Amino acid sequence: MPRNLELKARVVSAGEAARHAAKLHARKKAFLRHVDTYFDVPAGRLKLRETDGSSAELIRYERPDRRGARYSDYSVVPVRGAKEIKEVLTRLYGVRVVVKKTRTLYLYENARIHLDRVQRLGTFVEFEVLVTRGKQQARRLMNELVRAFRIPSSAIRPDSYSDILSRQKKRTR
Repeated sequence: MPRNLELKARVVSAGEAARHAAKLHARKKAFLRHVDTYFDVPAGRLKLRETDGSSAELIRYERPDRRGARYSDYSVVPVRGAKEIKEVLTRLYGVRVVVKKTRTLYLYENARIHLDRVQRLGTFVEFEVLVTRGKQQARRLMNELVRAFRIPSSAIRPDSYSDILSRQKKRTR
């Protein structure tokens, strides 16, 4: 199962975050529109990601909810028939929450840098360092990204977009 080291932080300005990516010479890879449907599974997280102009993916991952960089074990499976898959998984598990976002994807070494604008939440930067050259290298690169983007510890989020939106949903009931 693949593993990455990830960190998510709220940012004040997407433009400033994009300038930090440019200073690193990160390659701007894509602009994406995602609709992530999270299912209410008993363990870990399971989402169906639908991306404009691309095939859908079923993504399962497990990671601790704590502030700072954390390791995540994940599986990604391309799916055809996203509508039918969504119907089946909704009947089996129920929908926990739907996350809609736009994402600008940058690549830097063995890291993915996501500049996300999440509907109802705001703007975030997310770093995903693939653990392909060992944990020590992944930590070194993560620390470099945090410094380069000037991420204050107070901006780092311990939870996923789905967790934040689920809490908002519960408060409005």
